[in-house]
Formats: sequence, structure tokens, C-alpha cells
Amino acid sequence: MMFKGAIFDVDGVLVDSPHEQAWREALQRLMEGPWRELAPSTRYTPEAFTTAVYLGYVAGKPRLAGAQAVLAYFGVPDPDGTYAGQYAAAKQELILELIERGAFTVFEDGRRLLLRLKEAGLRLAAASSSKNANDFLVRVSAGQGRTLLDLFDANVCGRDFAHGKPHPEIFLTAAAELGLPPERCFVVEDAVSGVQAARAAGMACVGVARHGDADELRAAGATVVVTSLDAVDLEGRLVAEQVPTD
Repeated sequence: MMFKGAIFDVDGVLVDSPHEQAWREALQRLMEGPWRELAPSTRYTPEAFTTAVYLGYVAGKPRLAGAQAVLAYFGVPDPDGTYAGQYAAAKQELILELIERGAFTVFEDGRRLLLRLKEAGLRLAAASSSKNANDFLVRVSAGQGRTLLDLFDANVCGRDFAHGKPHPEIFLTAAAELGLPPERCFVVEDAVSGVQAARAAGMACVGVARHGDADELRAAGATVVVTSLDAVDLEGRLVAEQVPTD
């Protein structure tokens, strides 16, 4: 099928953001500070907050949902949501500090794909659960006086949807704002929850395996898994290249 629209996640797809760092360091600060009496009764240790934990429990989710998932993983009791709220707030404060310091880089293959698809006439949408996504996009040049944010025809990043990923609401909204049916759009994602959301929306999905997680993205339903977004062709058709499974 010839696609007419492409919908992009931001963190991990277009920018190498410090979200993982912020989630990890915010929890460490809490456990070593105001939560220090709570810490011994949990399964938390600083070294236990691995990239695999971030990808499996946080990536792609709205902030509060990510905080709740991490606390549950480490066995932090939080019956009324107080700790999750504190954790989400601490993470947000830290990510804003990191953004202001410019502690992130653009994925060049993501920038190239956006520019190629724009030139080819596809309609583009940004659809990240993160409320900080626009702060990243506006800081990255797309040439000719434009930023990455300027390339998108629709932007639903950081909206307060009733359901977060893996629910398809964010991607269905993006397609609607592009004026396209879901089946004429494909999604570019790096997170399992995002791939699941794309497939639930009835959309094809390119999973970009930046963390050696090709098998996980494939199992989540990615139409194709690549290690570089340069493998997506100009017309937006999904290529047959697959990441080796051996």
C-alpha cells in the first residue's frame, strides 16, 4: 500500500532524550533523600534501574503511568498515589533542567527520514505521550530556518488523552488531524507500548531497535523492525529488511 501519512513518536525515534536519565536519577534522589526510610522495605537499588526496566515499564507511557509502573516494579507501596505523584514531579523538574542544558542529541536517521518524507509529499504528525516533546523538537534544526517542529502538519504531543499507550487513542487522533484514515498512515516507534498502540489503531508500524530490542518490538506487532530509519523508502512504503534474530 502507498501510505499518505507518517506518525512519529519523538523520544528514542527523533531525539536521544535524557528521559531515562531523569527517571533513574529522580528516583535515586528520592530514595536517598525524602524516601530514605522507605527504601529498605522495597526492592530498589540504584543499579537495578536498568535500561531494560526503563524500556519495559516507562518508555512511551504518560508520566504518571510511568511513575506508577516503576514504583510497582520496585515494590513501593503507594495505595493513594502520593509517591507516584511525587516521583512524576521530581522527574519533570529534572528533565526540564536537562533540556535547558541541551543534554540531548538528534538521531540523524530520524531527521533524514522526516525531511525525505516531507519532500515526498507525505503528511506528518508528531505523537508522543511526553509533555516535553515539543521542547526537544523546537530546539533541533531542520535546515532553511526551520526546526523539526515546523515539519509536522499535526502535533498531538503531550495532550491529556483519556487513555495512554498502548491504547490507540493518540495515534487515531493524529490520523484524524492529518485528515487521513488510519490504514493510510504508518507509525514510527521505538517502544513496545507504542508499537502495540499503532497496531491497535489499525496502522502499520516501523519499530526502530535502538537498544537491541528487535525481538521485543517484533513480538509487540511491529510490521517491520529496522536498526536505521534510512531503511524506510521515500514513498513511505515499509521495506522488507529485518533485523537479524541470531
